[in-house]
Amino acid sequence: QPVSFSLPKMNNALDASEAAGSVLKAVSNGELTLIVATRFMDLIDSYRRTQWLTDIEERLQALEAN
Repeated sequence: QPVSFSLPKMNNALDASEAAGSVLKAVSNGELTLIVATRFMDLIDSYRRTQWLTDIEERLQALEAN
């Protein structure tokens, strides 16, 4: 069942920390169940890992270009 919940805008891996904090706050306020929050946290972590790997690849390409 769809859940409406606003996450802060994420532009980089550091923003994932703020997003995770908003999920934890929503759980403590009773806005999200633990099951739904876990799914959100999984999505946030996936985004964070993707950004981290993108950063590593960009750095590697810059090193190889030099």
